[in-house]
Amino acid sequence: MTITRHLAVFFTALMLTFFLSACSPEVGSEKWCQVMKDKPKGDWSTNEAADFTRHCIFPSNDK
Repeated sequence: MTITRHLAVFFTALMLTFFLSACSPEVGSEKWCQVMKDKPKGDWSTNEAADFTRHCIFPSNDK
């Protein structure tokens, strides 16, 4: 592959990653809580479990 082809593939992958990450709901939002409820518990990271507990089970009214 030529350098131009490599750059095109790289930028396409970069833009795809950017657009897919923009679709994720904000941590702590109602939509995020629902996504986490639907996600198998075994697939949760430690940070996701802590955020779920903090924002969805014991939400604070400090917002």
